Amino acid sequence: MTRPRVKICCISSIGEARMAIDYGASALGLVGHMPSGPGVISDDLIHEIAQSVPPPISTFLLTSEIRAKNIIDHYRRVNTSTIQIVDALENRDYSLLRSELPGVKLVQVVHVVNENSIKEAIEISDFVDAILLDSGNPNLAVKELGGTGRTHNWELSREIRESISIPLFLAGGLNKDNVRRAIETVKPFGIDLCGGVRTNGKLDPVKLRAFFDAVNG
Repeated sequence: MTRPRVKICCISSIGEARMAIDYGASALGLVGHMPSGPGVISDDLIHEIAQSVPPPISTFLLTSEIRAKNIIDHYRRVNTSTIQIVDALENRDYSLLRSELPGVKLVQVVHVVNENSIKEAIEISDFVDAILLDSGNPNLAVKELGGTGRTHNWELSREIRESISIPLFLAGGLNKDNVRRAIETVKPFGIDLCGGVRTNGKLDPVKLRAFFDAVNG
């Protein structure tokens, strides 16, 4: 089985970015303003970190904006290689993002709640470069758009992966103890985590090593 790419999210400094890359991360998640959840940093810091990251490492802007124009404005303040849209895009206006930001990769988060999530992921897969499955709940009064530390139903995730033709990232409560089972169940292109490699909010080299050892089998 091909080893999945690993995206380390909630990067908060150039030092954390370098540490994640040194241990094997293929992508870094940089969290913009969110209604809830960990890892939020300023747009200025996102830009600073993104400019420090060498190719071919990908940098993901996590944006909670739901209007295409606002996402474009957010992106232009930070200039990452990829935009991760963590909520439903209003009117599914991906065509405007494509025309205004050519060459920028688009990743849409789908929060796996029930069977309807399968239909949602399949429909959206025609418009984006990758789907990222997470365990939030955008229907709450204060939206959960990631960073919950919870797993979801990986059988639904596998069904989504089997039903789409673009890469799929798996997120939600992953750590050194469950990541092999997650990989074997879903067979994702990539895996994504924040809290599973942190202690008191800080990236932990011991947990990073243990996680990558588990990923590598």
